[in-house]
Amino acid sequence: MTDRGRRDILRMGALGALALAGGVPRARADAVTLPFGNGERPLVAYPGKRPLLQMTARPPQLETPFAVFDEGALTPNDAFFVRYHLADIPSEIDPETYRLAVRGHVERPLDLSLADLKALPRTEIVAVNQCSGNSRGFFEPRVAGGQLANGAMGCARWTGVPLKAVLDEAGIRAGAIEIAFEGLDGPVIPETPDFAKSLGVDHARDGTVMLAFAMNGEDLPWLNGYPLRLVVPGYYGTYWVKHLASVRVLDKPFDNFWMKTAYRIPDNPCACTEPGQAPKATVPINRFTIRSFLTNLQDGAAVKAGRTPLRGIAFDGGAGIRSVAVSADDGRNWTEARLGADLGPYAFRPWTLDLDLGPGTHAIRVRATGNDGASQPMEPLWNPAGYLRNVVETTRVRAS
Repeated sequence: MTDRGRRDILRMGALGALALAGGVPRARADAVTLPFGNGERPLVAYPGKRPLLQMTARPPQLETPFAVFDEGALTPNDAFFVRYHLADIPSEIDPETYRLAVRGHVERPLDLSLADLKALPRTEIVAVNQCSGNSRGFFEPRVAGGQLANGAMGCARWTGVPLKAVLDEAGIRAGAIEIAFEGLDGPVIPETPDFAKSLGVDHARDGTVMLAFAMNGEDLPWLNGYPLRLVVPGYYGTYWVKHLASVRVLDKPFDNFWMKTAYRIPDNPCACTEPGQAPKATVPINRFTIRSFLTNLQDGAAVKAGRTPLRGIAFDGGAGIRSVAVSADDGRNWTEARLGADLGPYAFRPWTLDLDLGPGTHAIRVRATGNDGASQPMEPLWNPAGYLRNVVETTRVRAS
């Protein structure tokens, strides 16, 4: 374990009670007003984090300030968003005594230490983790749930071992159909359903799903799942279980609250309904929709007329980005941007473009197309949970 990891543990131990009570002191008294109703958020520093936008304190829900995404394709650990479902989060974990339990429909139940896991062949992947409710605050009509802007996402280089390797060591028995995952966080009262998620056996064993112990070359930050978390590339963050404690192989569907009731989307090609309408049928949320953003200019920015450099990012659920097009006239004409380094099909793909902006107001739109041909709608789609927003985003600037 690194010295930084030990320091984070000590800091969490010292501030654990404050954190769980919602009383972590603010490093700064700044606040940010997001561009929708009730969008004022304090900037708060938690252990291991720079000041982030705080939505709730118990449990901590922290959004990355959007300007961070202009710093590079990898989101720094101290700026990576934080999302918990349950307020009883662990404030102490001993890395020496920690064990991952592998149980259920297996030939050989396992209790794996961190040393055991790190002794297995390692793998790395650069992948985006995005909260299912990212951008929910922009939904019209408004929907219930955390009113997030566009900062509940981040891209990191994850290091760990393939889940497949651990499942193979345990020996999956015939008839297994799903794998369930549970972390060390828990509910405050017994009536609250404990948070757990599941994946189909074939998905869990496809070689991309990872048990990660490092992020951007360092131990996982405490608030991002130390010492071990599930990484499910291309899938929304609800599946990326933090502080992973158990892996259970099942021979029947996992129908707990978080799979059967929560995190569901309309079961139709657009995963959408007419505003205000309930879907006729639903399925669990799964892969990302394709998205793209302008990162170096904020809405309402003033720029110098003439040649203007534009930068941004695009990503999708694993097909990879084929192209990004930019319009400076609200979608009437489009220019293809230059794609940056390809860090893999699950990563942020940077893009750049220099455009001539004459004096006046410009509505800059950004649209990505994936290698599978998927692109973004010009008008936002709607669903009752406020998931899957991937409209062509618009940034209005004034050149003079």
